[in-house]
Amino acid sequence: MGVADDERRLLTELFEQVGPDAPTLCEGWRTRDLAAHLVLRERRPDAAVGVLFKPLAGHTQRVQDSYAAKPWPELVGLVRTPSRLSPVSLAGDLANAVEYFVHHEDVRRARPDWEPRSPDPVRDDVLWRRLAGMARLAYRKSPVGVVLRRPDGRSTTAKPGANPVVLTGQVTELLMHAFGRDAARVEYDGSESDVRLVRDLDRGV
Repeated sequence: MGVADDERRLLTELFEQVGPDAPTLCEGWRTRDLAAHLVLRERRPDAAVGVLFKPLAGHTQRVQDSYAAKPWPELVGLVRTPSRLSPVSLAGDLANAVEYFVHHEDVRRARPDWEPRSPDPVRDDVLWRRLAGMARLAYRKSPVGVVLRRPDGRSTTAKPGANPVVLTGQVTELLMHAFGRDAARVEYDGSESDVRLVRDLDRGV
């Protein structure tokens, strides 16, 4: 069992609890849409390409809508059970730890009573390695330098620059911020104008 497996299990349990029409942090998506996206990503690579390649976006949406139309228990079952033939599923934590963590939080944090989860050394180490590798992509549009720093002092440069804005927070919060989620509890250190630029930045991978 890895981080991706744990997050997949927790997410499907939450799906069952909140139902198909609960809000998420993904703009325009309810839980049904998010579940359909996850199934498409693993089971229909021909359609998943359209997430990044806009000329195929229409095909992607049609396939996603077909999954979203399935009965909720069936759709949740497809999320819960990885396809043994899917390269994405077989990639384990490398391809899925961040995906399932972020989307689990997308459902958790859309609820009014959410609180950050407690640090977990194993989970956070996996997420930190992935975050450090994608930080420059996430903050590539920043006009000022950005550094991500953990409470233990470990840091990674997200955007090189003099006098960077330093974001400090738990690994989970830094990851959510990097993926453009404003429901991330981080502290900003930098000039007021530079902090405002980072706050308003179009972030995400």
